Amino acid sequence: MLRRLLAIFFLFFMALAFYQCARKGTPTGGPKDETPPVLIKAEPENMTINFKAQKIRLYFDELVKLKDVQDQLIVSPPLKYQPLLTPQGGANNFIEITIKDTLIENTTYTLNFGQSIVDNNEGNPNSFLTYVFSTGSYIDSLELAGVVTDAFNKKADDFISVMLYKIDSAYTDSTVYKRPPNYITNTLDSTIIFKLKNLKEGTYALFAIKDAAKDNTFNQKTDKIGFINDTITLPTDSIYLLNLFREVPDYAATVPTFAAKNKISFGYYGNGKDIKINTLNPLPDTITSKVLKEPKKDTLNYWFTPFEMDSLIFIVTNEALKVKDTFTVKNRKVGLDSLRLNVNQKGALKFDNPLSIQVNTPIVKVDSSQIYFINKDSLKVPYSLILDSLENKLIFDFKLEANEKYKMQLLPGTVVDFFEETNDTINYSFTTKSLADYGNLQLTINGTDIAYPIIVQLLNKKEEVQREIYAEGPQLFEFNNLNPSDYLVRVIFDENSNKKWDTGSYLKRIQPEKVSYYPIPIEIRANWEKIETFTLKN
Repeated sequence: MLRRLLAIFFLFFMALAFYQCARKGTPTGGPKDETPPVLIKAEPENMTINFKAQKIRLYFDELVKLKDVQDQLIVSPPLKYQPLLTPQGGANNFIEITIKDTLIENTTYTLNFGQSIVDNNEGNPNSFLTYVFSTGSYIDSLELAGVVTDAFNKKADDFISVMLYKIDSAYTDSTVYKRPPNYITNTLDSTIIFKLKNLKEGTYALFAIKDAAKDNTFNQKTDKIGFINDTITLPTDSIYLLNLFREVPDYAATVPTFAAKNKISFGYYGNGKDIKINTLNPLPDTITSKVLKEPKKDTLNYWFTPFEMDSLIFIVTNEALKVKDTFTVKNRKVGLDSLRLNVNQKGALKFDNPLSIQVNTPIVKVDSSQIYFINKDSLKVPYSLILDSLENKLIFDFKLEANEKYKMQLLPGTVVDFFEETNDTINYSFTTKSLADYGNLQLTINGTDIAYPIIVQLLNKKEEVQREIYAEGPQLFEFNNLNPSDYLVRVIFDENSNKKWDTGSYLKRIQPEKVSYYPIPIEIRANWEKIETFTLKN
């Protein structure tokens, strides 16, 4: 009987074991591989002197592939032709670099791969792998370190090129526009700290450039730049700060476009306040014209009465710089740009933002008697109307009440434009929230010997200005009726007292005006009063 029971238990456990083995399931596997590929050999060896090879092979302990190598690989000094790297799009246990340039004699070269070499399975990068060789009899060993910041924005851009030019008989202030540097590195996308290695003793000029064209030179129209005013002598233990900014471009007129049957647009770079536009063609007596700046664009619109013609010849003059350009604009089949009115706010009105109506064609006349503005009790709302001829818009100044509803009606003929076109009936509806829906911020600015005047700005998460207060001396900064959100605080030191931030100029050796940010976002909640103190350092 005992033997029979033992046999039954044995058969039961055997069946259970077979069942468990036959069950389908997903293997749990081991821990995720987070180990980067390891360089095990290089041909020629890393730190080779008297280098004469055209190909370099780097061998790894596992299969690797290239990722974003065009952005990540930095060769210093820069080569005219970017090296060819293989494999592209596949995996292998080695990376091969083919040099397509003639190398400079007695020069130390550094290839920094950034994070472009990753393992085939998990994409773990071999971070900042460098390969160094010298065409001379020794490897240069000096270093230079520093930090890149943005002069205006809270966070610096990614992939900033840090460039070192040797100051010799061939170097001038314009060299940075014309040729690549002697040494270069990149902040990549993970840090604002930079380090230039394997440098030669000497005197240098140091730059940081957000290099849009990736040609290792400075283009004023597209690139940001930062520079050190003084020259740098190596060796040095100093840590350098490069403050990146976008210059106001040198003035230049661009080719105009026939934007509409009654409008030709003239774009420009730089300062356009002294530009005059005139035609060289004799125009019929019935033709009238007007030049108006396009809001928020570096464009002047030449409005004119449409007429039949093949082309027009213009002379564009910058009177301050005494620069003249001549353009021929050919007629083309385009529609007429007709009168349009666009209100700047819809729905709930903001307490800090004046109500305005932007007009696209030049305003000639406004009849305020044709405007009806009432509240929810059908009572007329007292207001004053301002015609901003520079911005070509109507601004309504009135006392905004909480928990209110407003209706505005513009009857036909309220606005008359340059072409004697008038608006049709337009109706707008607005509301305001309760004051309890908003929060308030009281900000105290402290610091030793603060250089006034300053501009205190409140920004949203996108660093767009929501409010600002200009102060010529110490005061309490009150920002009331704020929408609940997180805000950044930026302080601009207005050195020239023109009530705006001024950028720098490399050729004039002018650094941008200083900017300071409150270290953390400030949370504003509804029906809350927030009190903060910002201690500034000059």
